[in-house]
Amino acid sequence: MAEIDKIFDSVETRSLFRNKHIIQSNYTPENIPHRDEQIKHIASILAPSLLGQKTSNLFIYGKTGSGKTLSVQHVANELSKRASENKILRVEYLNCKLKKVADTEYRILAELIKKLGGSVPATGLPTDQVYLKFLEILENSPEKLLILILDEVDQAVKKINDEFLYNLTRINSELKDIQIILVGISNDLRFLDMIDQRVRSSLSEEELVFPPYNAIQLQDILRKRSEVAFKPGVVSEGVIAKCAAYAAREHGDARRALDLLRVAGEIAERNSESKIKIEHIDQANDKIERDKILDVIESGAKQFQLVLYSIFKLSKSKEKNRSIYTGDIFECYEELCKQCKDSCLTQRRVSDIIAELDMLGLINARVISKGRHGRMREIRLTIPEGIKEKAKDSLEESLGL
Repeated sequence: MAEIDKIFDSVETRSLFRNKHIIQSNYTPENIPHRDEQIKHIASILAPSLLGQKTSNLFIYGKTGSGKTLSVQHVANELSKRASENKILRVEYLNCKLKKVADTEYRILAELIKKLGGSVPATGLPTDQVYLKFLEILENSPEKLLILILDEVDQAVKKINDEFLYNLTRINSELKDIQIILVGISNDLRFLDMIDQRVRSSLSEEELVFPPYNAIQLQDILRKRSEVAFKPGVVSEGVIAKCAAYAAREHGDARRALDLLRVAGEIAERNSESKIKIEHIDQANDKIERDKILDVIESGAKQFQLVLYSIFKLSKSKEKNRSIYTGDIFECYEELCKQCKDSCLTQRRVSDIIAELDMLGLINARVISKGRHGRMREIRLTIPEGIKEKAKDSLEESLGL
């Protein structure tokens, strides 16, 4: 107990942080560096809503950590401030990556109803009735416009389908006193290409692409935040540049850069060091990489998890020198679906999920030629050995196996 008391007592004196919240992912800064042009563009598209005029729907694309959500929320906050007196518009934000919120059309509507002050049961009603409830609440709203921000909208489309977007745009024709403006935010630059042409034409959208931050911009962001987040003299020479270099390699992801700096600070603090050094950045990078893989696995849709678990099973059961091919995975996946009493996707859709796993770096899918038998994909798990067992346990727990 005395040892624990000593640890607790020393926290304040050895802490390297002055205000850790400044470098956490949920912090919203007042000023967003290097995004002035994009903010002006979003503001100019949505500005007519202050006069009660419906604007075009807006879709914003860019890699993770390129400032999309921060910029949209900044403009949305300013619009809300301007509109607070005359009750012309209302802004609501929904993160489509959240589990049990955006994994079915029913739950998306239930969450929107809740945000607008109503309520429906978590399950049980026909989706049509939930739509009617949503319409009723909108019609009774004092505002003329609802700006609905759907963050990571591509995730909802992957989990459900693009029909819910079509239904949201179709609602406008059924409303008399209020209209919906959709602002979609997506990490997938090909998002609109994936959706049905009928849905796309109903959106009548404007598009804006956020470029990734370069290493110089990332250094500037990190330097400004670290000055407030850490005590003076804590960040060693070269640490900011190293963080920026790692993040620039990861498509200019500012969130990744800030996470690296924060985790490096935590590692240095835990080791009772007075400064954050370059080696702490390398250790932080290894830790974040492991955590990211587990997060991707745990937050994946059920079919995604079933395909990945099939690869785990085959990797364990196959003879050492025997390769795994797409056909093997589909057979194993079909068996798992029966075991979990889940409906089976087509072989083509499973093939798409395999491509997604490859893109995320969880597997390596190498195309090889089999002569007159055509081309095949040879699959190999690339999850680091250190977390393979934890990842497998997580899948088994999630799938109830």
